[in-house]
Amino acid sequence: MIWKLALLFTVVPTVELILLIFIGTQIGVLWTTAIVLVTGFTGAWLAKREGSGMLRKLRADLKRGLPPAARIAEGVMVLVGGLLLVTPGVMTDIVGFAMILPFTRRLLAPVLLRFILRQVTGDDTLADQVELRFDDDEEDPTPPPSGPKPGPFDHPVA
Repeated sequence: MIWKLALLFTVVPTVELILLIFIGTQIGVLWTTAIVLVTGFTGAWLAKREGSGMLRKLRADLKRGLPPAARIAEGVMVLVGGLLLVTPGVMTDIVGFAMILPFTRRLLAPVLLRFILRQVTGDDTLADQVELRFDDDEEDPTPPPSGPKPGPFDHPVA
């Protein structure tokens, strides 16, 4: 595991630096710097906007009695995507935008959740059973629970 992290923290920045130098030689240092700054500010703005939207949707889902796994997965993706967009680089910007934009995030969230479950549990069958539901536009056919049901020892007081 430590070797994978070391590889990640040395190879990715090196490739990013090579790409930035190449782009800088093609379009110029000022334009390359402008691209890095614009993607950083755009990423911070998008992360704030999408993160706030995720929190609103998470609260609404919880009020409706829906499980929060899909929203939490999306929220983590927005957070990581925002961090990647603020980090200078080309590859990190592409991955960051893919994690923040709603239409690509919806495609990536189930894949990411299955991958994490495989890594944590080591069980492929459990990870393959995961299905994320996104109920943004449709009403939930089952109403949320109306309260606790009376137990066998709960009797009205006369």
